Amino acid sequence: MQQSEIDLRLLYETHARSCDSKDFQSQVMRNPYGRPVGKDQIDLIIDGVVRGLDIGLHDVLLDLCCGNGAITDSIFARCQGGAGVDFTPYLIEVAKTNFETLPDRAYRLSDVLDYVETTDDAERFTKVMCYGAFQCLSESKAARVLVALRRRFPNVQRVFLGNLPNLDRAEDFWRQVLGGEPWPLHELKRHDTLYGIWRSEEEIGRLAAGCGWHAELSRMPPEYFGAPYRFDATLTAPRTSAAPVRA
Repeated sequence: MQQSEIDLRLLYETHARSCDSKDFQSQVMRNPYGRPVGKDQIDLIIDGVVRGLDIGLHDVLLDLCCGNGAITDSIFARCQGGAGVDFTPYLIEVAKTNFETLPDRAYRLSDVLDYVETTDDAERFTKVMCYGAFQCLSESKAARVLVALRRRFPNVQRVFLGNLPNLDRAEDFWRQVLGGEPWPLHELKRHDTLYGIWRSEEEIGRLAAGCGWHAELSRMPPEYFGAPYRFDATLTAPRTSAAPVRA
C-alpha cells in the first residue's frame, strides 16, 4: 500500500473515531455543513443504487469501500446479502458490530484491490457497488479494480460507481459551496485529498471502456444535496467483448 493510501486510511480512521458511535453518516463524512444528512437523503442514495444496479432478490452484492456498512445493509436487505469490504479498521468494526449477520451479510477488513484480485469466492457475486469512494483510488488502482472485476467475477454484469465528483462542475462547487477559488487541476486529480479525483463524464467513459466495461451515466434527483456537482456511472459488461485492454 502506498504512503498516500496509508495517510488516507489514517484520516478516515481518525475522523470516524471522533464521531458518536451511532452517528453512521458523520463517520463517513456524509455531513455537509457539519450536520449528518437526513433520512430523505439516505433514501435517495439507496433508491439510486438499487435502480442503477437493478437489484433483485436473487442478487449477491459486493460493496467495495463499504465504510461502516450503514448504506450497504439497506442494499443487502433488497437481495440475498453479500459482502462489504473496506480498509479502515474502525469502520469495519462498526459494520460488524451493528450490521453483520453471518453468513449472509459479511464485512471484511481488506484493501479493495487485494480483495478483488485474490478472493476465492468471486463467482458468487452478481452485482458490485462503490459509492462515494471510487474517486479515492489512484488512477492505476481504479483501473486494476475494474479489470479484476471484469476478468475474475464471471457472474457480475453490472457495477455501480456512485457520487463521482464532476470535473466540469468543480469550479461551481468551489465558488458556490466553499466560497473560494477552485483548486488547480493537478490538485483536483489527486486521489488522496478530502474529495478525491475529479473526473469528467468523458473520462469515466474512457476509463470504463479501457477496462472492458460500458458506462451509462446518470444524476441524482435535484433534491439530493450533491446533485449539481456529482454523477453516477453504471458499468455493464458488453454481451460480446474482448479481454480488457488494461493490465
